[in-house]
Order: sequence, then structure tokens, then C-alpha cells
Amino acid sequence: MNQTCCPQYTIRCQALRFQTSKSHKKVLKKMLKFISKGDISKAVSEEEPMDSHIEDAVSCSFVHRSESHVSEAELTPLNEDHADVVENEDEDKGETKEEVNVKKAELGSLQICGDKDAAVPGEPSPSTKTVHAPPKPGKGADLSKPPCRKAKDIRKERKLQKLLQNQRCTLEGSPLQAEHQALLLQSSKSTTNQPKSIEDFIFVPLPDDAPHKLEVRVVRSSPPSSQFKATFQESYQVYKRYQMVIHKDPPDKPTINQFTRFLCDSPLEPENPPNGPECGYGSFHQQYWLDGKIIAVGVIDILPYCVSSVYLYYDPDYSFLSLGVYSALREIAFTRQLHEKAPDLCFYYMGFYIHSCPKMRYKGQYRPSDLLCPETYVWTPIEQCLPLLELSKYSRFNQDAKAVDEDHIKELGRVRVLHKRTIMPYSVYKKRRKGPSDEASVQQYASLVGQTCSERMLLFRS
Repeated sequence: MNQTCCPQYTIRCQALRFQTSKSHKKVLKKMLKFISKGDISKAVSEEEPMDSHIEDAVSCSFVHRSESHVSEAELTPLNEDHADVVENEDEDKGETKEEVNVKKAELGSLQICGDKDAAVPGEPSPSTKTVHAPPKPGKGADLSKPPCRKAKDIRKERKLQKLLQNQRCTLEGSPLQAEHQALLLQSSKSTTNQPKSIEDFIFVPLPDDAPHKLEVRVVRSSPPSSQFKATFQESYQVYKRYQMVIHKDPPDKPTINQFTRFLCDSPLEPENPPNGPECGYGSFHQQYWLDGKIIAVGVIDILPYCVSSVYLYYDPDYSFLSLGVYSALREIAFTRQLHEKAPDLCFYYMGFYIHSCPKMRYKGQYRPSDLLCPETYVWTPIEQCLPLLELSKYSRFNQDAKAVDEDHIKELGRVRVLHKRTIMPYSVYKKRRKGPSDEASVQQYASLVGQTCSERMLLFRS
């Protein structure tokens, strides 16, 4: 890794602790508006590379480029949200004139009266005659007064007051009235500032007259299930068009055989343990059906401890829905759903994070995330890794200089080898081998997989 132009660091997202950012919420709301109302965002959707496959990283380099050759998107800090700061349109429509006036009053209490500060001939300088508008009662920056309040909180309080008023009418004279009101106030306060989960944005009830219907189906790809076989051709056509339009592949490159080898065949054996998820473990295609047709497919592996994102392809006609980001968020939500049945399954693996390739930095925006130290194989929070990667494209994340890989190879002779259809330890194979020694290559293999895996896997020797 320290020799390549684009070091690849394994990255995982802690799905159970995942919090949606402003840009993530914007994508989820955009999809919801499209499904429920048919609204299409007028803004041109930005090209978002969401493939875990790293074929596009080959062309990336770490060489210095002048400012004229760097786009604005690349100059944006990784932890900065690209979402607009304007409130959601649905919330704005619900505001009353009184609430708008409250906002104006709050802003006015923090501003200097500019008209009075204007310079007038023959009068002192404005710097010596600055007049500040006094903060209004209950508002403003006066520390002895209550803090400013958001219009959303005011609306919630009014709704609660109406609810209490209705309850008062029905519970008038009842000894439970005061207790009931106290419970309502307590529940309101506990939920007012509680952030929404990703499920709150995805699994939203739709109106009966919604113009579109989105359905997500998980089908096993290896071995292929009946549902996978029935939709194979339609899925392949989406893949072919995606490769030609997005990746500029010639028509003869994305063949059925290439598609099958790349995204359908898998070395993973299917398993359905009783304590595992209902779909079992193995390789799957997560198909996104819109109005009866496939518009996107996420290729994933479901493993005992994680959901691993392999690839995504989608119909370019629906690029305005930011399907790359949306599918990643759906896969995180899917991981959380599987965790309910399989408690050990709690991570979402996104492949490799490549800091020296701006096109691949988007993976770091799904927080909290960890990067794997390339020397000690210890997970490190990405916030601690980014400053190191800004200084050098290759970095050891574990700052303990004495720390080593705890699973480093200790006994090379115990590495399992498959030779002439016979499984044997390397120490036995070494004695039977004829010709030059291959100990150096076996040592390199064992150092990469570690002692534990080298005794579980088979190294083929001819």
C-alpha cells in the first residue's frame, strides 16, 4: 500500500449509531416527494460515484495540481454538508404570518439600526453614535431573558396546547386531569429535540393516491434463486445501459458473461442458520422497483457480522434521484433491520476508502465510520485518520509505535496447502516439493492473511 499512488483503506460504517446528515436528509426527502407527489427536483443532480468497485480509482493520482485544475467540489472539506440551509418546503407552507413576524423580530433584535448609523454632514462619526435596538421581551441576546425560539418549536407548543385544551374539555373535573397533562408535557419535551432516525425518513406512510410506488426486493444471486432468474434479463439491461452511459463503456464490453462473472457469481456459500436473518447469508441483489420496473440494483454480501456493499448500477434516466446516495442509506437501514434478528450483524462495509482520489472520498461522509490500520489491522475512527492522510497518502493509523499485528504469522509450517488434491501443512509440502524453494511467496501470502486465516484457508500449490 505504501508504494501505490492510491492506497486503499478498508472502511466500515457503524450502522447502529448512524446519523443522517443534512445532505442525506435532502436525498431521502427528494425521493419521498417524487414518490408521494411526483415532484422532480429542478436542480441538476450532482454526479455521485457510489460504486464500491474501484475500477475508477486507477486513473486517480496524488500529484499536485494547480488551483485552476481543481474543481470546487474537490476543495470542499470532507465533513462539510452540501445541503441547502433553507428549511423544507413542507414546513414553510405550514408557517403562519405570526410565526414569520416572530422570526423577523428575532433577527431584528440582533441587528444594528443601520438607518440611524448613516453618516450625516456636520454630525459626529457613526462609530461614536451607534444605536442598538433593544431586545424585545422574551427574545434577543439578553442573557437575563429567555433564549430565542425556533418557529418549529412554537408550532409544536401550540399543537400541544390545543391537545391539552381538548383533553381539558373531556377530563374536566376528573382527578386524572393534572396527571394526564403532566405526562403529555413530559412526553413532548422528551421528543422535541430527539433527532430522527434513518427509518423515520425511509418508512413514511404514503397517500393512497401517490403517483409512484417504490419497492425494494432482496433476491439471492448465488446460487440464483427463482426470482433472480426471472428478472435476470431486465437487471442486465439496466447494468448494460449504466456502464455505457455512466462509465462510457463500448456496447460490446458489458456482455452477459462479463456481467455474470462480475456481479452474479460468488465464492460465498449460502447459509440459513436458525439464529441468522430470514434471507440467510451469502450474495444477493437488492432490486429497486419503481412502478413495476427495475431502476437500480445494489449488489451486496450478507455476512454474520456485516452487510458488504459490492456494486451499484442504475438506470441513468433516474440520476436526478441521487440513487447512489439513496441506495447506500437503504443498505444501512437494511443492516439495522437484519441486526434485530442477528445481533452480531451491526456493520456496513463500503469497500475501500481512497483519500488520494477525490472521487472516492464520499464514503467518509457516512458517520460514524472507521478505517483499518494497514499495519496493525486495528479499526480507527475516520476523524483521527483524515489529518494523517492530508499529510501523506499512506499512513499508519495506530499511533502506538510498539503495537503490531496480533495475528501476524508465527509458524509458517502450519499454513494449510492443497497439493495434488491433498490437504497438508506447509511443513510437509516443503519436504515433498521438488525444485526451487517457494518459501518467500508463501511467507508473503501468510503475512497478508494472518496466522488464523492461513490455517483455515487452502493455498493451492501445483
